[in-house]
Amino acid sequence: MSKASAGGARAMLAVLAGLLVGSAVNMGLILVGGKLVTPPDGADVTTMEGLKATIHLFEFRHFVFPFLAHALGTLAGAFIASFIAPARSATAAAFIGVLFLLGGVANVVVLPAPAWFNAADLLLAYLPTAWLGWWMAMQVRATLKRDERRQRE
Repeated sequence: MSKASAGGARAMLAVLAGLLVGSAVNMGLILVGGKLVTPPDGADVTTMEGLKATIHLFEFRHFVFPFLAHALGTLAGAFIASFIAPARSATAAAFIGVLFLLGGVANVVVLPAPAWFNAADLLLAYLPTAWLGWWMAMQVRATLKRDERRQRE
Protein backbone atom coordinates (compact mmCIF):
# COMPACT_ATOMS: atom_id res chain seq x y z
CA MET A 1 0.00 0.00 0.00
CA SER A 2 1.42 3.39 -0.97
CA LYS A 3 1.81 6.25 1.50
CA ALA A 4 -0.91 8.24 -0.28
CA SER A 5 -3.47 5.43 -0.16
CA ALA A 6 -2.59 4.66 3.47
CA GLY A 7 -3.12 8.34 4.33
CA GLY A 8 -6.45 8.34 2.50
CA ALA A 9 -7.59 5.22 4.33
CA ARG A 10 -6.54 6.76 7.65
CA ALA A 11 -8.43 9.97 6.82
CA MET A 12 -11.59 7.99 5.99
CA LEU A 13 -11.28 5.99 9.21
CA ALA A 14 -10.73 9.24 11.12
CA VAL A 15 -13.94 10.70 9.71
CA LEU A 16 -15.83 7.48 10.44
CA ALA A 17 -14.52 7.48 14.02
CA GLY A 18 -15.47 11.15 14.34
CA LEU A 19 -18.99 10.43 13.10
CA LEU A 20 -19.41 7.55 15.54
CA VAL A 21 -18.07 9.46 18.55
CA GLY A 22 -19.94 12.64 17.64
CA SER A 23 -23.19 10.76 17.13
CA ALA A 24 -22.75 8.95 20.46
CA VAL A 25 -22.15 12.25 22.28
CA ASN A 26 -25.16 13.78 20.53
CA MET A 27 -27.47 10.91 21.43
CA GLY A 28 -26.14 10.69 24.97
CA LEU A 29 -26.88 14.36 25.60
CA ILE A 30 -30.34 14.06 24.06
CA LEU A 31 -31.12 11.13 26.37
CA VAL A 32 -29.69 12.87 29.46
CA GLY A 33 -31.48 16.10 28.56
CA GLY A 34 -34.79 14.28 28.34
CA LYS A 35 -34.30 13.06 31.91
CA LEU A 36 -33.14 16.40 33.34
CA VAL A 37 -35.63 18.64 31.54
CA THR A 38 -38.94 16.86 31.34
CA PRO A 39 -41.20 17.57 28.37
CA PRO A 40 -44.14 19.92 28.87
CA ASP A 41 -47.42 18.42 30.05
CA GLY A 42 -49.23 16.87 27.12
CA ALA A 43 -46.13 16.68 24.91
CA ASP A 44 -45.51 13.37 23.17
CA VAL A 45 -41.80 13.08 22.41
CA THR A 46 -41.85 9.36 21.73
CA THR A 47 -42.65 9.78 18.03
CA MET A 48 -41.73 12.31 15.38
CA GLU A 49 -45.42 13.01 14.76
CA GLY A 50 -46.03 13.62 18.46
CA LEU A 51 -43.01 15.90 18.67
CA LYS A 52 -44.15 17.89 15.63
CA ALA A 53 -47.66 18.26 17.05
CA THR A 54 -46.52 19.43 20.50
CA ILE A 55 -43.30 21.34 19.89
CA HIS A 56 -45.24 24.60 20.25
CA LEU A 57 -45.51 23.76 23.98
CA PHE A 58 -41.74 23.77 24.41
CA GLU A 59 -39.98 26.57 26.28
CA PHE A 60 -36.40 27.83 26.01
CA ARG A 61 -35.22 25.27 28.57
CA HIS A 62 -36.42 22.44 26.33
CA PHE A 63 -34.06 23.55 23.56
CA VAL A 64 -30.88 23.79 25.66
CA PHE A 65 -29.95 20.11 25.55
CA PRO A 66 -30.71 19.68 21.84
CA PHE A 67 -28.42 22.64 21.11
CA LEU A 68 -25.71 21.27 23.43
CA ALA A 69 -26.09 17.83 21.85
CA HIS A 70 -25.60 19.24 18.36
CA ALA A 71 -22.69 21.49 19.35
CA LEU A 72 -20.82 19.06 21.60
CA GLY A 73 -21.46 16.12 19.30
CA THR A 74 -19.92 18.06 16.43
CA LEU A 75 -17.06 19.26 18.64
CA ALA A 76 -16.24 15.73 19.82
CA GLY A 77 -16.51 14.28 16.32
CA ALA A 78 -14.31 16.96 14.78
CA PHE A 79 -11.75 16.59 17.57
CA ILE A 80 -11.51 12.81 17.12
CA ALA A 81 -11.40 13.04 13.32
CA SER A 82 -8.72 15.75 13.43
CA PHE A 83 -6.64 13.95 16.01
CA ILE A 84 -6.66 10.64 14.12
CA ALA A 85 -6.39 12.02 10.59
CA PRO A 86 -3.04 12.51 8.89
CA ALA A 87 -1.75 15.98 7.97
CA ARG A 88 -5.03 17.25 6.46
CA SER A 89 -6.90 17.16 9.76
CA ALA A 90 -8.72 20.44 9.04
CA THR A 91 -10.40 18.68 6.13
CA ALA A 92 -11.58 15.87 8.41
CA ALA A 93 -13.00 18.40 10.91
CA ALA A 94 -14.72 20.33 8.12
CA PHE A 95 -16.20 17.11 6.78
CA ILE A 96 -17.62 16.31 10.23
CA GLY A 97 -18.97 19.86 10.56
CA VAL A 98 -20.69 19.72 7.18
CA LEU A 99 -22.19 16.26 7.82
CA PHE A 100 -23.59 17.32 11.18
CA LEU A 101 -24.80 20.59 9.64
CA LEU A 102 -26.70 18.59 7.02
CA GLY A 103 -28.35 16.71 9.88
CA GLY A 104 -29.26 20.05 11.44
CA VAL A 105 -30.76 21.26 8.17
CA ALA A 106 -32.79 18.04 7.99
CA ASN A 107 -34.11 18.76 11.51
CA VAL A 108 -35.09 22.29 10.49
CA VAL A 109 -37.00 20.91 7.51
CA VAL A 110 -38.77 18.20 9.53
CA LEU A 111 -39.43 19.88 12.90
CA PRO A 112 -41.31 23.17 13.29
CA ALA A 113 -38.94 24.51 15.96
CA PRO A 114 -38.85 28.25 16.70
CA ALA A 115 -36.90 30.39 14.24
CA TRP A 116 -34.51 31.61 16.98
CA PHE A 117 -33.54 28.01 17.76
CA ASN A 118 -33.10 27.05 14.12
CA ALA A 119 -30.91 30.10 13.50
CA ALA A 120 -28.78 29.57 16.62
CA ASP A 121 -28.46 25.86 15.92
CA LEU A 122 -27.47 26.17 12.25
CA LEU A 123 -25.15 29.15 12.76
CA LEU A 124 -23.42 28.17 16.01
CA ALA A 125 -23.66 24.44 16.67
CA TYR A 126 -21.89 22.94 13.67
CA LEU A 127 -19.18 24.74 11.70
CA PRO A 128 -17.85 26.87 14.58
CA THR A 129 -17.62 23.86 16.87
CA ALA A 130 -16.02 21.75 14.13
CA TRP A 131 -13.34 24.44 13.84
CA LEU A 132 -12.96 24.48 17.64
CA GLY A 133 -12.60 20.67 17.66
CA TRP A 134 -9.87 20.93 15.00
CA TRP A 135 -8.09 23.67 16.97
CA MET A 136 -8.23 21.62 20.18
CA ALA A 137 -6.85 18.55 18.40
CA MET A 138 -3.97 20.62 17.02
CA GLN A 139 -3.19 21.90 20.53
CA VAL A 140 -3.14 18.35 21.89
CA ARG A 141 -0.98 17.15 18.98
CA ALA A 142 1.50 19.98 19.54
CA THR A 143 1.66 19.24 23.27
CA LEU A 144 2.23 15.54 22.65
CA LYS A 145 5.00 16.29 20.13
CA ARG A 146 6.66 18.70 22.54
CA ASP A 147 6.49 16.15 25.36
CA GLU A 148 7.87 13.45 23.07
CA ARG A 149 10.83 15.68 22.12
CA ARG A 150 11.52 16.45 25.78
CA GLN A 151 11.55 12.77 26.66
CA ARG A 152 14.14 12.05 23.95
CA GLU A 153 16.47 14.76 25.25
